[in-house]
Amino acid sequence: MTDNSKIVQLPLDATIARTLRAGDWVRLQGALLGARDAVHRRLFEAIQQERELPVALMGETIYYVGPCPGRGEKACGSAGPTTSGRMDRYTPALLEKGLLGMIGKGKRSEAVVTAIKDRGAVYFAALGGAGAIYGTRINSIEVVAYPELGPEALFRMEVVDFPAIVAIDSRGCDLYEAGPASFRRDL
Repeated sequence: MTDNSKIVQLPLDATIARTLRAGDWVRLQGALLGARDAVHRRLFEAIQQERELPVALMGETIYYVGPCPGRGEKACGSAGPTTSGRMDRYTPALLEKGLLGMIGKGKRSEAVVTAIKDRGAVYFAALGGAGAIYGTRINSIEVVAYPELGPEALFRMEVVDFPAIVAIDSRGCDLYEAGPASFRRDL
């Protein structure tokens, strides 16, 4: 983490989300949701069927994670990011419902980048392989929906100094595109 990282309070404020730029290092503080594929599928189906969602998504940030249980006094064990592309099919619909932030690893589809830009949202990249570190940044965790999914349930987590980098900002600037493009220019 660089010394110039920005502290970003969660849930996200739309005005703050719009000030973040691709490449910004951040330390997230506050409440976020944790969910993987199965939860996204269920939320998407509920939206399609015009059913009430188990949580309001307005201003929320979802971390793509299936956390391991904590040991002893620890609220959470390893909590590394899941590949974000697996959620791409569902993401535009969730953004329409007010989702403002996502945390995961890897590239997003063109449709998701467009939806992020249209909604003034932000996608944060977390480091793959750093699950043990991320687990120490989760102070509390509780299941809020779909407990039958076990570690793939919908969780609410309280995080402190959760390190991430803005990978796609509200203007549609995408580090996964801009980074390689700068190297191609230099070759």
